[in-house]
Amino acid sequence: MAASASFSPPLHARLLLLPSNPAFPASGVRRRPPRRLRRFARPPSRNGSSAETEWCPVPPEQRPVNEYEALAASLPFSWAAGDLRVYCSRLAVTGAAFALLVGFPVAAFGGRGGAGGDGLHLALGATGSGILAVTLAVVRMYLGWAYVGNRLLSATVEYEETGWYDGQIWVKTPEVLARDRLLGSFSVKPVLNRVKVTLVGLAASLIFCILLYVNTENPKEPYENTSGRAIPGVYSDTAARSFEPDAFCGEPDLS
Repeated sequence: MAASASFSPPLHARLLLLPSNPAFPASGVRRRPPRRLRRFARPPSRNGSSAETEWCPVPPEQRPVNEYEALAASLPFSWAAGDLRVYCSRLAVTGAAFALLVGFPVAAFGGRGGAGGDGLHLALGATGSGILAVTLAVVRMYLGWAYVGNRLLSATVEYEETGWYDGQIWVKTPEVLARDRLLGSFSVKPVLNRVKVTLVGLAASLIFCILLYVNTENPKEPYENTSGRAIPGVYSDTAARSFEPDAFCGEPDLS
């Protein structure tokens, strides 16, 4: 009895009787639990359509398509996208109004020859100011259309979520890129070409006006080259002798 009471199974037999733990297998090597695969969040799809086409993280007011529509509906950018005759007539009216209301008064009171200058310089000064005003307006048109055109043709879109400090870049999907490039090639590029031609014509006209204004002489005064002689009704040697006799010592009397 004593032998049976003191009998105990060996250590390895007792380990086999322990409940099995998947983390601690019988071989003694600890196995790691299987990892869960992480999946990137994909944009939701609607009605089985491509999710990448529908979803866009760019705010609506910063999307190139919406920027193009807003630019085409605003003044004066819409002039360049409209009919050619309407475009030219509006630029002509703008230049004429600026020349009459601003350029002509400035040329009359502060131009060459002072107030009440000759008519040729007044006309050239007023015309040049009108052309300059139209040139600045067309340059503003070109900058706006070039900005929208670059964003339409680019494969990426730079946008801001809440402010300038959190700028992001979104890569356009193939469908969005194809749509934007079609719009930029067939709607924006013709407008840019028209504006470029307008700028060249305005620059040539402005240079021509400046050259005429500089190289045209003022009309001479009727008594400009009298060489110090007496001017009837204005100056006489007799009156001068009575006030400055020392200046006429030794000179014969002209009277």
